Amino acid sequence: MMSEITGYREEVQTIKTAILRAQYAAAKSANAQQLQLYFAVGGYVSANTRNGTWGTNALKTISEQLRKELPGLRGFSTTSLKYMRIFFEAWSAPGDEQAFLDSSLVSDESSDGGLLQIRHLQVPNSNTCSLDDFLAIGFTHYRYILAGAKTLDERLFYIHKCAFEHLSVEALKRSLKADDFHHQGEVSNNFLSTLPKGQQALRAIATFKDEYLLDFINVEELGVRDAEDVDERVLEQGIVQNIKQFIMTFGRAFAFVGNQYHLDAFGIDQYIDLLFFNRDLNCLVAVELKSGPFKPAYLGQLSGYLRILDDFERREHENPSIGLVLCKDMDKGFVDYVIQDFTKPMGVATYKTSKDMPRELLDALPPIDDLRMLLERSDG
Repeated sequence: MMSEITGYREEVQTIKTAILRAQYAAAKSANAQQLQLYFAVGGYVSANTRNGTWGTNALKTISEQLRKELPGLRGFSTTSLKYMRIFFEAWSAPGDEQAFLDSSLVSDESSDGGLLQIRHLQVPNSNTCSLDDFLAIGFTHYRYILAGAKTLDERLFYIHKCAFEHLSVEALKRSLKADDFHHQGEVSNNFLSTLPKGQQALRAIATFKDEYLLDFINVEELGVRDAEDVDERVLEQGIVQNIKQFIMTFGRAFAFVGNQYHLDAFGIDQYIDLLFFNRDLNCLVAVELKSGPFKPAYLGQLSGYLRILDDFERREHENPSIGLVLCKDMDKGFVDYVIQDFTKPMGVATYKTSKDMPRELLDALPPIDDLRMLLERSDG
């Protein structure tokens, strides 16, 4: 009996894959239909509220009546109807609202696509953001994108990011808060002169940001003798404790290898703060954390680590290892100047932590006592 079970594992996996693909396709199709419906309803609401056809309490009355006539209906509160109007007005072309001034929203003429098609999306079908990207993410994602990103380019960036990286709403909120759009591809680096393949260098530049928001870290003064060392230690331990959030901050292609990764070359013990592997770049990524401002010596230290990684750790099919210094502050012009003397591919970026954030955001972070306990446990 056991041999029969073992013998059908491949068949089970084949059918399982087919089921999951079908479920994904069904969910994607349902999401597209929902977006089209919300777009159409939003247009209908826009046309009748912006020109004064409906009274002040019309949306509240309509929402309440919908719930009475369709028990169990969700997603059509007064607030939701307003979000649908925002959604329509953000993506429609001038004059589209006129099409919703009559009852054709629900007429038989719309069954072939009609008004339920999002006809005038300002979304180019390009590598930046395709129509498939637009239809792949949920309406709640759009609420936050439209509220947090004001220009078309920003909105297309976050739409594609959500679709490509399968971001949850919480991950999207973190990305918006970190202002990822304005930090993409700006990291100080020497990739073009040190990576052997031009395309690999461009991918590396696009992979790293010039600033990271580590808002899950609470590095307040702990009253220990060397505050700078304690900050770096708490920063690293906090990242390890919240490694999922940190990887999401870095990007979906990163896999965590370890912290305080031990290098033993020529009998000399050295330790990399954080080591990752990036699947898109096909290389190891060494990250060094510094609580203070940038110093040129950090590049020398990191360059040595990369040399050892390439000579003793890198596998034959992998690309050269890349290093990143994360520091609290830096003079970008100075970093761009000194980094060019190094032959190992490296970048320098800054980070913000909880003590750089407003009080209302701090309230949602882990208590300082938890981090103190974390530090004490690491001493034992």
